[in-house]
Amino acid sequence: MGSFFVQRLAQTIVVVLAAALVSFALFRYVGDPVNNMVGQAASMADREAMRRALGLDDPVILQFLRFLRGALSGDLGVSYRFGVPVGGLLMERFPATLELSVCAMLVATVLGIPLGVWTALHRRSVSSHVLMILSLIGVALPTFLIGIVLILVFSVWLGWLPSFGRGTVVSFGSWTTGLLTAGGLKALVLPSLTLGLFQMTLILRLVRAEMLEVLRADYVKFARARGLTNRAVNYRHALKNTLVPVVTIIGLQFGNVFAFSIVVETVFQWPGLGLLVIQSIQFADVPLLAAYLVMISLGFAALNLGVDLLYAAIDPRVRAGMMSKARV
Repeated sequence: MGSFFVQRLAQTIVVVLAAALVSFALFRYVGDPVNNMVGQAASMADREAMRRALGLDDPVILQFLRFLRGALSGDLGVSYRFGVPVGGLLMERFPATLELSVCAMLVATVLGIPLGVWTALHRRSVSSHVLMILSLIGVALPTFLIGIVLILVFSVWLGWLPSFGRGTVVSFGSWTTGLLTAGGLKALVLPSLTLGLFQMTLILRLVRAEMLEVLRADYVKFARARGLTNRAVNYRHALKNTLVPVVTIIGLQFGNVFAFSIVVETVFQWPGLGLLVIQSIQFADVPLLAAYLVMISLGFAALNLGVDLLYAAIDPRVRAGMMSKARV
């Protein structure tokens, strides 16, 4: 188990370094931040002086090594657009995106797994067919359209929930949260539903498909032949084996939700990392974009490692495989 962890940790470091290098190379084509920083009236000499001061005339590999050396010492550079350290700017927006992503995945998981199990156990009922049709519609609809419809219904027509912003937040040092205030909770409902409904439909359909396959397995038939109750067979035997691929999807989808919440944060003007990235792309803020992608790649690698460890906790076969590889 220890050797497996070390191996995956080494793979994580390689992935993060590769993602940082590729992102740095691609950001050369995002735009020229100098044009946004000096204005249209600046002379070519002023532009070249600014470019030399920022180190943008150096080769990409040299810029990358300079960024990497600073990152290892905790210095992610200074944002071209905001003129403040990138690390502090990311940490300022990080709580909002994390809060939104966790709530969205809670909505998706708490609703998706029970509904997927229910549609599998009652697959011939009318309500099960209706749920499957609704889930197909949820997969097909774009996220921004779901958000606009929710704003129209709950903010414009009914006036129950706010349509933008984070509401009232409470600060604990550098960390902020809206989970402890009524205004923050109300502001969180619509964006988390918008972000979570699409993920819920994916989890629902996956759980249903896996549950139907497991219910046809021989060991489930043998459990029924032993006289076990339907509840014991369905939830103690079938559901536990269904959760192995579901854990993978939930882990990876959480990474997707966190990394690609840009659309939802833009629709609801949620002050998180997604909205910050949109503003940075428009300004060609290379240090901020590079630091963001490094953080996201590190998060994905950590999630994959966590999913593998959860495999070992859920499925004894995976745990036995890890131990046999370690002995080899």
